[in-house]
Amino acid sequence: MSLFTGLFSGALIVCSGNPVAALKATIGEYIIPRFLDSYNAGIIVLLVFIGGFVTLLEKSGGAEAFARKVANFIDTRCKTQIAAWIGGILVFFSELGTPMIVGPIFAPIFKKMRISKEKLAWIIDCTASPVCVLIPFIGWGVTSMGLIQTELDNLGITAINDWTAFCNAIPYQIYPILCLCMVPMVAFCKKEFGAMAKAEQDARKGIFSKLPNEEAPKKNMITNNNVSPLVVILPLVVLFVTLFGILLPQGFPVKQVPGGDFRIALISGYLLAAITMILLMKHYKVMEIKEGISTYVKGCSKLFDCMVMLILAWGLSTVGGILGTSEFIVSIAQGTVPYWLVPSIVFLIGALMSFATGTSWGTFAIVMPIAIPVAYHLDASLFVTIGAVLSGGLFGDHCSPVSDTTILAASGANCELMNHTLTQLPYAVICAVVSFVGFIPATIAENAFVTVGCVAAMIVLYLAIAKYKGVTIENLSVLDIDAIEAEENSKA
Repeated sequence: MSLFTGLFSGALIVCSGNPVAALKATIGEYIIPRFLDSYNAGIIVLLVFIGGFVTLLEKSGGAEAFARKVANFIDTRCKTQIAAWIGGILVFFSELGTPMIVGPIFAPIFKKMRISKEKLAWIIDCTASPVCVLIPFIGWGVTSMGLIQTELDNLGITAINDWTAFCNAIPYQIYPILCLCMVPMVAFCKKEFGAMAKAEQDARKGIFSKLPNEEAPKKNMITNNNVSPLVVILPLVVLFVTLFGILLPQGFPVKQVPGGDFRIALISGYLLAAITMILLMKHYKVMEIKEGISTYVKGCSKLFDCMVMLILAWGLSTVGGILGTSEFIVSIAQGTVPYWLVPSIVFLIGALMSFATGTSWGTFAIVMPIAIPVAYHLDASLFVTIGAVLSGGLFGDHCSPVSDTTILAASGANCELMNHTLTQLPYAVICAVVSFVGFIPATIAENAFVTVGCVAAMIVLYLAIAKYKGVTIENLSVLDIDAIEAEENSKA
């Protein structure tokens, strides 16, 4: 709604306040032409194929089988947290799939190991969107690249394409990288502070927070104990073999491949991977081929909201170009904002916007068309700026109480939403503060090793806070917990 409102408002200005002419221009000049553009149409088609494939993954039970394999190597509190972290990373195909797969599998294990629901919800949240935003060949990456390519075209930049720009920006997505690194660091350091420390201390005593009328979390997938992890692994192998099989003869990844060829390779890979998965689901008696095809077709609309958002964002970029929005911001910033501060400001704006709205994709769609031209004209690094846009947009998706990912992470861990938000927020703020500062040397040096320095800075800041405000939570083993339970039962 905010994107359409912005687009229509811009059209209203262009049409001198005539609402009828503005509505006609919005649809006829800014939406339909962008949708019919061959590049944009390729992005929409790719999102359709990705949606069908992701739906099959979620329904196959293969991801659950994969996560169960990970859970077999657990005998301490630390290993339990690391296993959930690995499981969340492996379920990389959907930020909404992670809570519904990892949460129900690990919830009883966390309870047995006396780890709080809040800690599980935090780990789920740290391995949902922060993983997805780093991967170029799923919905998040494809959507971001669509926004990036539009601005590259508008600026007449031909030396790089959307794929090159996104992949070069991955090391500068400082916030999601810090979120991912923080989970094993906290698990190994065994230090907690704030509301999380209280939740962990209570869990150590066998006291867990409860929801009103608490029920077991519902699983959003088919359960089949006979399903093998191959149901997930083999289709992904097919996807990558197809992708590289088509692109390697063109010199990929050494040479730049035209965006159209890359999208064709991805679409082919996702189609063959989906066919492979349907056959495997038939083999493991998850569903018949007819049902599998029906599930795939229904899933093709899974990313419909994203498609609409992209089309509106493309239209907004067009009307913004007509109004000279970027040029206006550049004229204000020139001489007042140093180039090395641009990504930090972009990150801050994106973080505040995404936290208020709870949407990362909406933030990307609004901020990217402004940030890239501003960075280009002020000679700030495009790659670092793109990383700042994605990092800022992710902040709200990761920890805002109105974010669907935050809500599902709490639901998957059977945890009350505000408990999850309040326990997670201090950890997220540490990552955000380090990210804001880290974008400055990253812009000056344009060196990915700055991100390594940011990880080190995060560890130092976390340990400093934990030293004065934190508590140590003992790394209990299964035997320790059995002994504690036996002692508690003897006193009962």
